[in-house]
Amino acid sequence: MAEVVSRSDVTLGNWRTAPFSRWAFQNVSEIVPSAVIRSNRLFEEAVLDLGPLAGLPVAGLDGADQPLEAFLEAGDTDGFVVMRKGRLVAEWYAGHCDPLCPHIIFSVSKSLTALLAGILIGQNRLSLSEPVVTYVPETQGSAYADATMQQLLDMEISLDFEENYLDQNGAFNRYRRATGWTPDNPADPAPDLKTFLCSIPKGKASHGLQHAYRSPNTDMAGIVLERASGVRLPTLLSGLLWQPVGASSDGMITVDRCGTSRAAGGMSVTARDLARAGDLVRRNGGGIVPAGFIADLWTGGNRDAWINGDQATLFPEGRYRNYWYASGRGELAAIGIHGQWIWIDPAHETVIVKLSSQPLPVDAALDQAIVAMLRRVSAET
Repeated sequence: MAEVVSRSDVTLGNWRTAPFSRWAFQNVSEIVPSAVIRSNRLFEEAVLDLGPLAGLPVAGLDGADQPLEAFLEAGDTDGFVVMRKGRLVAEWYAGHCDPLCPHIIFSVSKSLTALLAGILIGQNRLSLSEPVVTYVPETQGSAYADATMQQLLDMEISLDFEENYLDQNGAFNRYRRATGWTPDNPADPAPDLKTFLCSIPKGKASHGLQHAYRSPNTDMAGIVLERASGVRLPTLLSGLLWQPVGASSDGMITVDRCGTSRAAGGMSVTARDLARAGDLVRRNGGGIVPAGFIADLWTGGNRDAWINGDQATLFPEGRYRNYWYASGRGELAAIGIHGQWIWIDPAHETVIVKLSSQPLPVDAALDQAIVAMLRRVSAET
């Protein structure tokens, strides 16, 4: 009988030797940086232009109207897809963007991770009322030990940790090194991702009082989903979400040195497939995600925690639930740094995806202009 190898046992130093090679030879991209050799997969719908949205006047950063195409170019948009009633009606791509190439979606990954959580809840394999430590005993002694899963998914965890995307020397840089996203520092080597997460201390406040956006929360949630299901996150995503939603292209997710997935921001998918995931939410879960879990995205969440939190200016009337933003005006959004968006407007039966390469991780003024543009496009389609 062949020896069973765990992903965490496979390293850059042993991947070409038995028994580790049995797993590694089919998963080289997890060990050695790899480029995608794309197939000649064709779009099932030949849209590839803005159609009736071409030239639509939208307000720019200066408040003056400009054609939608000019707004998209000025905002460093790579791909833009609009669906109405589940049908693709318009799309736009920058000249450098290959529509068939998966594009990183950063923290929109969090929102897809939440949909997986909803599916597992519907299968009675996960409970949001349980403490995190029930699923990941290694969190004992960390900030997560006395937090509930609901607090984890609502970003209401009190962490002694700052979400600083431009950090070069502090805790966030160490976190990035633990994920494998940043070259490590030989003088201060970072641990693997799970070990790093289990070392974060609790902040001074209690859990549940404030919306505090911290990416490590979702990486911990990804580990919880693996423990609750007994299945690695990429396999869960494929079997429970990506295949059922009808995705036409493979997605990707980054992993650390031990194979722990970056649930907080490591997914890459095409704009069209991301729109399909958004439309699943618009359709109350489409029989894939429990309808009650989807309905709670709009109405659940602690309004006081949101008001007291660090993102309240984004949607002053809004709230946050299970890694999704409710605008307070009927729309739902998934948002990632550098300009990644899913926008869901049930009133107009519209889903919009915007994938971008904005220079700054966060640009508050541009975010507000994007929200206004998304509302204008939704009303027009």
